[in-house]
Amino acid sequence: MGRGRQKAKHTKIARELKYDVHSVNFGSLQRELGHPEEDAYVDKWADDYKDEDEDETSPVSSSQA
Repeated sequence: MGRGRQKAKHTKIARELKYDVHSVNFGSLQRELGHPEEDAYVDKWADDYKDEDEDETSPVSSSQA
């Protein structure tokens, strides 16, 4: 018995969403979904890997000299 009411309510909501005219703030939507151009990707671990690479190559270059 409860399922009938629940289904009717969902059907009502679905019809409202399908047929009613909704106002959409496209500027707000674009800001929310868009990617900011000013934020560049920064790899916070890049310095750690760079240091490890330098440590490995430093003894090789000094032993060759």
